[in-house]
Amino acid sequence: MNWDQVEGNWKQLKGKAQAKWGDITDDEWHSAEGRREELVGIVQEKYGKAKDEAEREVDSWMNGL
Repeated sequence: MNWDQVEGNWKQLKGKAQAKWGDITDDEWHSAEGRREELVGIVQEKYGKAKDEAEREVDSWMNGL
């Protein structure tokens, strides 16, 4: 799956993302709407991760879909 597919299927995939990152609010999920950079930024901010670590985590999640 690639990020175009994630964006296109965001409503279905959001539940899987919420299971992984439960501290992210509904408003933040809505603002991300499946966009990689938005999601990386939110994960980075919410969980206090470095950008490269957040990118790896988000990419790992997407590759597991």
